[in-house]
Amino acid sequence: MHDGKNGTGNDGPPATEDEPPGATFRTELRRAVTPRATILLCGVLLLEIAFVVSFIGAFHSPRPRDLAVAVVAPGQAQAGLIDELNALPGEPLAARAAESASEARAMVLDRRADAALLAGPGPDRLLVASAGGPAAVQSLQAVFEKTGGGDVVVTDLRPPHPADGRGLSSFYLVLGVVIGGYLASAALSASYGARPANPHLTVVRLLALAALSVVSGLAGVIVVDPVFHALPGHFGALWGIATLITFAAAAAGMAFQVLLGTPGIALSVLVFVVLGNPSAGGVYPSTLLPPFWSAIGQALPNGAGVTLVRNYAYFGGHGTSAAWWVLAAWAAGGVLISCLASFRRPPGADLLP
Repeated sequence: MHDGKNGTGNDGPPATEDEPPGATFRTELRRAVTPRATILLCGVLLLEIAFVVSFIGAFHSPRPRDLAVAVVAPGQAQAGLIDELNALPGEPLAARAAESASEARAMVLDRRADAALLAGPGPDRLLVASAGGPAAVQSLQAVFEKTGGGDVVVTDLRPPHPADGRGLSSFYLVLGVVIGGYLASAALSASYGARPANPHLTVVRLLALAALSVVSGLAGVIVVDPVFHALPGHFGALWGIATLITFAAAAAGMAFQVLLGTPGIALSVLVFVVLGNPSAGGVYPSTLLPPFWSAIGQALPNGAGVTLVRNYAYFGGHGTSAAWWVLAAWAAGGVLISCLASFRRPPGADLLP
Protein backbone atom coordinates (compact mmCIF):
# COMPACT_ATOMS: atom_id res chain seq x y z
CA MET A 1 0.00 0.00 0.00
CA HIS A 2 1.47 3.34 -1.04
CA ASP A 3 1.95 5.70 1.92
CA GLY A 4 3.02 8.85 0.11
CA LYS A 5 6.68 8.59 1.14
CA ASN A 6 8.74 6.24 -0.97
CA GLY A 7 6.53 3.21 -1.41
CA THR A 8 8.34 1.30 1.33
CA GLY A 9 6.93 2.89 4.49
CA ASN A 10 10.40 4.24 5.39
CA ASP A 11 11.71 7.79 5.40
CA GLY A 12 14.58 8.71 3.11
CA PRO A 13 15.31 8.37 -0.59
CA PRO A 14 14.34 5.13 -2.37
CA ALA A 15 17.02 2.67 -3.36
CA THR A 16 17.50 1.88 -7.05
CA GLU A 17 18.84 -1.31 -8.58
CA ASP A 18 21.49 0.43 -10.70
CA GLU A 19 23.18 2.26 -7.81
CA PRO A 20 26.82 1.25 -7.17
CA PRO A 21 27.45 -0.69 -3.93
CA GLY A 22 28.92 2.33 -2.11
CA ALA A 23 25.96 4.47 -3.03
CA THR A 24 23.57 1.75 -1.88
CA PHE A 25 25.27 1.61 1.52
CA ARG A 26 25.09 5.39 1.90
CA THR A 27 21.43 5.33 0.94
CA GLU A 28 20.65 2.60 3.48
CA LEU A 29 22.66 4.46 6.12
CA ARG A 30 20.66 7.64 5.53
CA ARG A 31 17.46 5.65 5.75
CA ALA A 32 18.50 3.80 8.92
CA VAL A 33 20.10 6.74 10.75
CA THR A 34 17.98 9.81 10.14
CA PRO A 35 19.02 13.29 11.24
CA ARG A 36 16.67 12.98 14.21
CA ALA A 37 18.27 9.66 15.20
CA THR A 38 21.72 11.23 14.86
CA ILE A 39 20.75 14.02 17.25
CA LEU A 40 19.39 11.49 19.74
CA LEU A 41 22.56 9.41 19.55
CA CYS A 42 24.67 12.51 20.18
CA GLY A 43 22.50 13.29 23.18
CA VAL A 44 23.01 9.77 24.54
CA LEU A 45 26.77 10.15 24.09
CA LEU A 46 26.75 13.42 26.00
CA LEU A 47 24.77 11.85 28.85
CA GLU A 48 27.20 8.95 28.95
CA ILE A 49 30.19 11.28 29.22
CA ALA A 50 28.41 13.39 31.83
CA PHE A 51 27.68 10.24 33.84
CA VAL A 52 31.36 9.22 33.88
CA VAL A 53 32.53 12.75 34.69
CA SER A 54 30.00 13.21 37.49
CA PHE A 55 30.62 9.93 39.28
CA ILE A 56 34.40 9.97 38.96
CA GLY A 57 34.52 13.67 39.80
CA ALA A 58 32.50 13.11 42.97
CA PHE A 59 34.17 9.91 44.18
CA HIS A 60 37.75 9.88 42.88
CA SER A 61 39.32 11.63 45.86
CA PRO A 62 37.01 12.10 48.87
CA ARG A 63 38.39 14.59 51.38
CA PRO A 64 36.82 15.76 54.63
CA ARG A 65 35.74 19.39 54.69
CA ASP A 66 34.09 21.12 57.64
CA LEU A 67 33.09 17.97 59.49
CA ALA A 68 31.18 19.34 62.47
CA VAL A 69 32.80 18.37 65.77
CA ALA A 70 31.51 19.33 69.21
CA VAL A 71 34.40 19.79 71.63
CA VAL A 72 34.35 19.39 75.41
CA ALA A 73 37.53 20.20 77.32
CA PRO A 74 38.33 21.55 80.80
CA GLY A 75 38.65 25.28 81.37
CA GLN A 76 40.75 27.39 79.03
CA ALA A 77 41.95 24.32 77.13
CA GLN A 78 38.67 24.15 75.27
CA ALA A 79 39.14 27.36 73.27
CA GLY A 80 42.71 26.46 72.40
CA LEU A 81 41.74 22.97 71.26
CA ILE A 82 38.94 24.34 69.08
CA ASP A 83 41.33 26.81 67.45
CA GLU A 84 43.86 24.04 66.87
CA LEU A 85 41.30 21.75 65.21
CA ASN A 86 39.92 24.54 63.02
CA ALA A 87 43.44 25.44 61.88
CA LEU A 88 44.26 21.98 60.53
CA PRO A 89 45.53 22.05 56.91
CA GLY A 90 42.70 21.77 54.42
CA GLU A 91 40.11 22.68 57.08
CA PRO A 92 38.77 19.14 57.51
CA LEU A 93 36.99 20.01 60.77
CA ALA A 94 34.55 22.66 61.91
CA ALA A 95 34.93 22.47 65.68
CA ARG A 96 32.70 24.28 68.13
CA ALA A 97 32.18 24.19 71.88
CA ALA A 98 29.74 22.05 73.81
CA GLU A 99 28.97 22.72 77.46
CA SER A 100 29.11 19.13 78.64
CA ALA A 101 29.57 15.56 77.53
CA SER A 102 25.81 15.01 77.59
CA GLU A 103 25.24 18.02 75.34
CA ALA A 104 27.94 16.85 72.95
CA ARG A 105 26.35 13.40 72.84
CA ALA A 106 22.97 14.96 72.08
CA MET A 107 24.50 17.05 69.28
CA VAL A 108 25.77 13.90 67.59
CA LEU A 109 22.44 12.09 67.88
CA ASP A 110 20.29 14.98 66.67
CA ARG A 111 22.69 15.59 63.74
CA ARG A 112 23.92 19.01 64.79
CA ALA A 113 27.42 17.51 64.82
CA ASP A 114 29.13 14.66 62.99
CA ALA A 115 31.16 13.78 66.07
CA ALA A 116 32.07 14.95 69.56
CA LEU A 117 35.55 15.11 71.06
CA LEU A 118 35.72 14.73 74.84
CA ALA A 119 39.17 15.84 75.95
CA GLY A 120 40.42 15.58 79.49
CA PRO A 121 42.45 13.46 81.82
CA GLY A 122 43.29 10.16 80.23
CA PRO A 123 42.69 9.24 76.59
CA ASP A 124 40.48 11.55 74.55
CA ARG A 125 37.11 10.12 73.50
CA LEU A 126 35.58 10.58 70.08
CA LEU A 127 31.82 10.04 69.94
CA VAL A 128 30.49 9.18 66.47
CA ALA A 129 27.32 7.81 64.85
CA SER A 130 28.36 5.63 61.94
CA ALA A 131 24.74 5.11 60.87
CA GLY A 132 24.96 8.65 59.50
CA GLY A 133 27.73 7.57 57.12
CA PRO A 134 30.60 5.19 57.89
CA ALA A 135 32.88 7.01 55.44
CA ALA A 136 32.67 10.19 57.53
CA VAL A 137 33.63 8.29 60.68
CA GLN A 138 36.63 6.75 58.93
CA SER A 139 37.70 10.19 57.75
CA LEU A 140 37.42 11.59 61.27
CA GLN A 141 39.57 8.80 62.66
CA ALA A 142 42.16 9.42 59.95
CA VAL A 143 42.22 13.15 60.73
CA PHE A 144 42.83 12.59 64.43
CA GLU A 145 45.51 10.00 63.72
CA LYS A 146 47.35 12.52 61.55
CA THR A 147 47.21 15.22 64.21
CA GLY A 148 49.41 13.10 66.43
CA GLY A 149 47.32 13.91 69.46
CA GLY A 150 47.79 10.52 71.03
CA ASP A 151 45.31 7.70 71.40
CA VAL A 152 41.65 8.53 70.80
CA VAL A 153 39.02 6.07 72.00
CA VAL A 154 36.18 5.92 69.48
CA THR A 155 32.65 5.26 70.76
CA ASP A 156 29.96 4.59 68.18
CA LEU A 157 26.71 5.93 69.60
CA ARG A 158 24.53 4.79 66.70
CA PRO A 159 25.96 2.10 64.40
CA PRO A 160 23.99 0.87 61.37
CA HIS A 161 21.57 -2.00 61.90
CA PRO A 162 23.36 -5.34 61.41
CA ALA A 163 21.29 -6.02 58.28
CA ASP A 164 22.11 -2.57 56.91
CA GLY A 165 25.73 -3.44 56.15
CA ARG A 166 27.66 -0.22 55.59
CA GLY A 167 24.61 1.96 56.16
CA LEU A 168 23.75 2.16 52.45
CA SER A 169 20.19 0.82 52.58
CA SER A 170 18.82 4.37 52.85
CA PHE A 171 20.63 5.33 49.66
CA TYR A 172 19.51 2.26 47.74
CA LEU A 173 15.88 2.73 48.78
CA VAL A 174 15.97 6.33 47.57
CA LEU A 175 17.80 5.33 44.38
CA GLY A 176 15.10 2.79 43.58
CA VAL A 177 12.09 5.01 44.14
CA VAL A 178 13.64 7.99 42.33
CA ILE A 179 14.28 5.81 39.29
CA GLY A 180 10.72 4.50 39.55
CA GLY A 181 9.34 8.03 39.67
CA TYR A 182 11.00 9.44 36.59
CA LEU A 183 10.61 6.20 34.63
CA ALA A 184 6.88 6.25 35.39
CA SER A 185 6.56 9.72 33.88
CA ALA A 186 8.63 8.56 30.89
CA ALA A 187 6.40 5.50 30.44
CA LEU A 188 3.29 7.68 30.29
CA SER A 189 5.09 9.92 27.83
CA ALA A 190 5.95 6.96 25.60
CA SER A 191 2.36 5.69 25.70
CA TYR A 192 0.36 8.90 25.37
CA GLY A 193 2.78 11.64 24.28
CA ALA A 194 5.14 13.79 26.28
CA ARG A 195 2.76 16.75 26.36
CA PRO A 196 -0.80 16.14 27.56
CA ALA A 197 -3.31 17.76 25.23
CA ASN A 198 -5.24 19.70 27.87
CA PRO A 199 -5.35 20.48 31.61
CA HIS A 200 -7.81 17.65 32.28
CA LEU A 201 -5.40 15.03 30.91
CA THR A 202 -2.57 16.65 32.83
CA VAL A 203 -4.44 16.27 36.11
CA VAL A 204 -5.41 12.69 35.29
CA ARG A 205 -1.80 11.82 34.53
CA LEU A 206 -0.59 13.47 37.75
CA LEU A 207 -3.19 11.52 39.75
CA ALA A 208 -1.98 8.32 38.11
CA LEU A 209 1.58 9.18 39.11
CA ALA A 210 0.46 9.95 42.67
CA ALA A 211 -1.26 6.55 42.93
CA LEU A 212 1.82 4.80 41.59
CA SER A 213 3.97 6.72 44.09
CA VAL A 214 1.95 5.33 47.00
CA VAL A 215 2.42 1.79 45.70
CA SER A 216 6.10 2.43 44.93
CA GLY A 217 6.76 3.73 48.43
CA LEU A 218 4.98 0.77 49.99
CA ALA A 219 6.88 -1.76 47.88
CA GLY A 220 10.24 -0.16 48.63
CA VAL A 221 9.68 -0.09 52.39
CA ILE A 222 8.43 -3.68 52.39
CA VAL A 223 11.76 -4.67 50.86
CA VAL A 224 13.93 -2.77 53.37
CA ASP A 225 11.88 -3.66 56.45
CA PRO A 226 9.89 -6.94 56.48
CA VAL A 227 11.91 -8.65 53.74
CA PHE A 228 15.53 -7.78 54.58
CA HIS A 229 15.08 -6.07 58.01
CA ALA A 230 17.64 -3.46 56.97
CA LEU A 231 15.71 -0.44 58.32
CA PRO A 232 13.23 -1.91 60.81
CA GLY A 233 10.87 -0.14 63.14
CA HIS A 234 9.84 2.88 61.08
CA PHE A 235 7.50 1.42 58.48
CA GLY A 236 4.86 4.16 58.39
CA ALA A 237 7.30 7.07 58.34
CA LEU A 238 9.48 5.50 55.65
CA TRP A 239 6.44 4.66 53.54
CA GLY A 240 5.34 8.28 53.55
CA ILE A 241 8.87 9.49 52.78
CA ALA A 242 9.36 7.00 49.94
CA THR A 243 5.99 7.99 48.49
CA LEU A 244 6.94 11.67 48.50
CA ILE A 245 10.34 10.97 46.93
CA THR A 246 8.74 8.94 44.14
CA PHE A 247 6.15 11.59 43.40
CA ALA A 248 8.71 14.41 43.50
CA ALA A 249 10.77 12.63 40.81
CA ALA A 250 7.66 11.69 38.81
CA ALA A 251 6.09 15.16 38.88
CA ALA A 252 9.39 16.85 38.04
CA GLY A 253 9.98 14.37 35.22
CA MET A 254 6.54 15.10 33.81
CA ALA A 255 7.16 18.84 34.01
CA PHE A 256 10.40 18.43 32.05
CA GLN A 257 8.53 16.52 29.35
CA VAL A 258 5.63 18.97 29.18
CA LEU A 259 8.09 21.81 28.67
CA LEU A 260 10.59 20.10 26.36
CA GLY A 261 8.84 17.09 24.88
CA THR A 262 10.88 13.90 24.53
CA PRO A 263 14.19 15.63 25.46
CA GLY A 264 12.65 16.14 28.90
CA ILE A 265 13.36 12.46 29.57
CA ALA A 266 17.06 13.11 29.00
CA LEU A 267 16.87 16.06 31.40
CA SER A 268 15.36 13.74 34.02
CA VAL A 269 18.30 11.36 33.61
CA LEU A 270 20.73 14.27 33.91
CA VAL A 271 19.14 15.63 37.09
CA PHE A 272 18.24 12.42 38.93
CA VAL A 273 21.03 10.06 37.81
CA VAL A 274 24.02 11.99 36.53
CA LEU A 275 23.88 14.75 39.16
CA GLY A 276 21.58 13.39 41.84
CA ASN A 277 23.07 10.01 42.66
CA PRO A 278 26.74 10.89 43.28
CA SER A 279 25.78 13.97 45.31
CA ALA A 280 23.09 12.26 47.40
CA GLY A 281 25.31 11.49 50.38
CA GLY A 282 24.86 7.75 50.13
CA VAL A 283 28.36 6.46 49.43
CA TYR A 284 30.09 9.59 50.77
CA PRO A 285 28.40 12.33 52.82
CA SER A 286 28.44 15.88 51.49
CA THR A 287 31.32 16.79 53.80
CA LEU A 288 33.58 14.41 51.85
CA LEU A 289 32.50 15.45 48.34
CA PRO A 290 34.06 18.14 46.14
CA PRO A 291 32.42 21.59 46.44
CA PHE A 292 30.13 21.31 43.38
CA TRP A 293 28.56 17.99 44.41
CA SER A 294 28.43 19.02 48.03
CA ALA A 295 26.56 22.20 47.10
CA ILE A 296 23.88 20.59 44.92
CA GLY A 297 23.33 17.36 46.85
CA GLN A 298 20.74 18.46 49.39
CA ALA A 299 18.92 20.60 46.82
CA LEU A 300 17.98 17.55 44.72
CA PRO A 301 15.38 14.88 45.58
CA ASN A 302 18.08 12.21 45.87
CA GLY A 303 20.05 13.97 48.60
CA ALA A 304 17.01 15.23 50.46
CA GLY A 305 15.51 11.74 50.29
CA VAL A 306 18.62 10.06 51.72
CA THR A 307 18.67 12.56 54.59
CA LEU A 308 15.01 11.90 55.40
CA VAL A 309 15.22 8.11 55.23
CA ARG A 310 18.49 7.88 57.17
CA ASN A 311 17.56 10.38 59.86
CA TYR A 312 14.13 8.86 60.46
CA ALA A 313 15.55 5.34 60.52
CA TYR A 314 18.36 6.15 62.96
CA PHE A 315 18.04 9.61 64.49
CA GLY A 316 14.38 10.17 65.32
CA GLY A 317 13.80 12.49 62.38
CA HIS A 318 16.21 15.19 63.62
CA GLY A 319 17.80 17.53 61.09
CA THR A 320 15.22 16.95 58.35
CA SER A 321 13.29 20.21 58.00
CA ALA A 322 15.26 21.42 54.97
CA ALA A 323 14.92 18.03 53.28
CA TRP A 324 11.12 18.12 53.69
CA TRP A 325 10.99 21.53 52.05
CA VAL A 326 13.20 20.43 49.16
CA LEU A 327 11.07 17.39 48.33
CA ALA A 328 7.85 19.34 48.71
CA ALA A 329 9.20 22.03 46.38
CA TRP A 330 10.12 19.50 43.68
CA ALA A 331 6.72 17.81 43.92
CA ALA A 332 4.71 21.04 44.00
CA GLY A 333 6.87 22.63 41.31
CA GLY A 334 6.38 19.65 39.02
CA VAL A 335 2.61 19.80 39.45
CA LEU A 336 2.43 23.56 39.00
CA ILE A 337 4.65 23.68 35.90
CA SER A 338 2.82 20.78 34.26
CA CYS A 339 -0.58 22.38 34.84
CA LEU A 340 0.46 25.88 33.77
CA ALA A 341 2.16 24.58 30.63
CA SER A 342 -0.91 22.55 29.64
CA PHE A 343 -3.17 25.61 30.06
CA ARG A 344 -1.02 27.50 27.55
CA ARG A 345 -1.08 24.79 24.88
CA PRO A 346 -2.89 25.64 21.63
CA PRO A 347 -5.75 23.58 20.17
CA GLY A 348 -4.51 20.45 18.44
CA ALA A 349 -1.48 20.27 20.73
CA ASP A 350 -2.09 16.58 21.27
CA LEU A 351 -0.56 16.09 17.82
CA LEU A 352 2.80 17.43 19.05
CA PRO A 353 5.50 14.99 20.16
